[in-house]
Formats: sequence, C-alpha cells, structure tokens
Amino acid sequence: MKALLIGGTGVISLSISEKLLEEGWELYLLNRGNKKTDLTGDNLHWIHCDINDEEKVLQLINGIKFDVVADFIAFEEKDVERDYHLFRERTKQYIFVSTASAYQKPLSHYMINEGTPLANPHWEYSRKKIACEDFLMKKYREEGYPATIVRPSHTYDKRSIPLAVKGEGGSWPVINRMLQGKPVIIHGDGSSLWTVTHSRDFAKGFVGLMGNIHAIGEAVQITSDESLTWNQIYQTIADSLNVELKAVHVSSEFLDAAGPYDFHGNLLGDKAVTVVFDNKKLKRLVPGFQATTRFDQGISESLKHYKDNVELQKEDPVFDAWCDKLLTVLSQARDMMYQ
Repeated sequence: MKALLIGGTGVISLSISEKLLEEGWELYLLNRGNKKTDLTGDNLHWIHCDINDEEKVLQLINGIKFDVVADFIAFEEKDVERDYHLFRERTKQYIFVSTASAYQKPLSHYMINEGTPLANPHWEYSRKKIACEDFLMKKYREEGYPATIVRPSHTYDKRSIPLAVKGEGGSWPVINRMLQGKPVIIHGDGSSLWTVTHSRDFAKGFVGLMGNIHAIGEAVQITSDESLTWNQIYQTIADSLNVELKAVHVSSEFLDAAGPYDFHGNLLGDKAVTVVFDNKKLKRLVPGFQATTRFDQGISESLKHYKDNVELQKEDPVFDAWCDKLLTVLSQARDMMYQ
C-alpha cells in the first residue's frame, strides 16, 4: 500500500507516519522539510517542496499513483480545491483532516457524534474547515470523489501539552509558572468536560480508515473515550510536575474581552464547551479500536520530553506579564468590593 501524507511530521501526523512505516506501507511525505524528525526506513520517501507550488508537485510525483493521500495542513476551501485538482486521478482515497471544533456551539446535546450539526459562529478556523468539508462532500455526491473526512479533537504528543489559556509561546510558559509556584489561569470554573487523545491512539484509528472502502464518503471523529474536567487536566499536570496547583478561575467571556489572544475562538468557540464523544462509528469502521493511553500516562511522557529538551522550554515574557497583570486587576477588584 502506498500513501502520501501532506505534512506528516506534526503533532497529529508524526505518529501516523511512524505507524504506517511499522505496518509496511510505502510512505511519501510531502512538506517543506522544516521539522526535524527521527523517521527512517527503506519505505520512506521525502518530497520537499511547497504543496502550493502545484507545477513542482506534479513534477515530483509524476507517474506515481497512491492508495491514499491525506492532507494535514489544509485549512481553507482553496486548499482542498488544489488537492482535488492535483490528486483526483492519482489516488483511491483522499483524507481531509477537519476538526471537532466544527460541531455546533452551543451544543443541542452533550453527546457528540458525526450527526451533530456543524456550526461555529465563534471561530473562523472552524467555519473554514466546514467549508472544506462541504466542498469535498459535494464532489463525492456529484462525481464519486473518494473523500473521507476525519475530525480530531484535542490531540497531543510528547511535543505538545494540552492547555486552554496560553499565549503565542505555547504550553511551556504555563508549565514554567507552575514550576515557579505562580498561579495559573483556568477558564470558567474548570468544571466543563474535555476530551484529550494521545497521538498514538489517534494513529490507530486514522490508519484503520486508510484504504478502508467503508470510510469513503464518510465523516469520522477520532478521539479517546476519556473525558476530564479542566480542573482535573491542570491538576494532573501539576501532580506529574510534583508541584502544588495554584489555580485562579476566570470567566471565558472576561478572558475574551481582556486578552490580546484568540480566546474568542479558542475558548468560546471550543474549549469552554463540554465535549463528550460517541465513537461508535469509528469502532464499527475500525474493529478493535481502543484508546489505551490514559491522560496521566501520556502527560508524564510529554513533561519528561520537555524537561529533557531545553529547546522546547521557550519563555514568553509577554504572556507571563499579561497573566500577572490580569491576576492583579482581579485581586484589586475583589478588594474594592469589600471596602
């Protein structure tokens, strides 16, 4: 079996690349080659170029037919239109990686499955993904274009720590605040449920859909069945760090109004909403699928990796100062109420 992954070295896709090589797939990775990985193997082929340079892409894949093409870096309708023109005669299956944040906000029912309506007025990122899905399903209905849509929720690996309130510098500045004994911000009251999935588990479901004729024309969500409150998520991280969690709860609406970051989409359009997933469809299409990495296990791996790799410990003094300022303002407002 021959697969082309566009991207293939990111948080979600690296584990998929590793699993495909383990299972003996002939794997082509098309990306700019900017990310360093340990991927090796006789069946691994690198195609270093910009996917938007269509003429060069066609030159580099000339004469190659794929069983599966999967795009992990398509975010707008023009991206899937480009892929349609490039690969419609060159693959038996095209997999688009969408997002579970495309599901309606607010939810009409707490349990989410593939039949949950798609509508997110808070986040343009999600709306663009919905537009991509609409384009592909139209091509499937009208032409039989062999599209499969995959909807991940919050997927993490050793290079990624799932947090909600963070700055442009990523997760480390929040972790560093915990290590320094400083308070960290949790949105809302921390009681909303969230589902986190380790990339190894995501890869099991994804690879099971590759080359699967029953997945053609279908949208499938891939998540674990483990739902935790945000309080539990932050507490698990603190426990793994062996530090006391000093949490301050701040409403998502206030964070959206007071923050220079995209809390409107990231919180109101995603993480502030309870998400619990019904994965019966995935388990029917991929018999035996089960997520086996508990969050406390996976996050311990991630934190160890961060500690062992100094280059990941990128400070963000702007975010750190913003946190301190916000917490000071809240403390002052509370004190004023008792004067």
